[in-house]
Amino acid sequence: MPTFDKKDLSDFLGKHLVFTYDNGWNYELYIKNAKKVDFRVHSGIIGNRWVKNQDVYIARIAKKICKLSWTEPTGTNVSIIINLENMLYQGTIFFPRWIINDPEKASRIQDDRIPLMEFYREIGPTYPIEILDEFAAITFVQDCSQDDESVIECSADELPADFLENLKKSL
Repeated sequence: MPTFDKKDLSDFLGKHLVFTYDNGWNYELYIKNAKKVDFRVHSGIIGNRWVKNQDVYIARIAKKICKLSWTEPTGTNVSIIINLENMLYQGTIFFPRWIINDPEKASRIQDDRIPLMEFYREIGPTYPIEILDEFAAITFVQDCSQDDESVIECSADELPADFLENLKKSL
């Protein structure tokens, strides 16, 4: 029997995190509320991609561990585990082949381009799926209020060059 309330997501909601995958990619995630996340990709195959109000499923796994899962309009599926006790993140991303073949199509803001993302997804190719399964170090955690639209409000290329470094220093 767990020693925590599985339905209590309060330790995670409103969290703003930055993490660096073992492969060097930098991502930023804001758990906006129990049903939405915003995220920004600073580097990697889809660098400069940012998303607002992505539908998400959140499950509390332990006192300081949760799992987030979602499917994007691109056809990309994401499942991540956030371990706040050990500042560790584990993510599995299932990229459809069209993103691997032409990642620039998935860069920039998704929200204004959802019909285009759906079009790319439909014309594909979808297979073979590229699975990236990586660990990451959580390098920044900030408690924000829920539903704060200012946490992630622009693309990575609109930020100062030292943005991530300054966030990490503020810990």
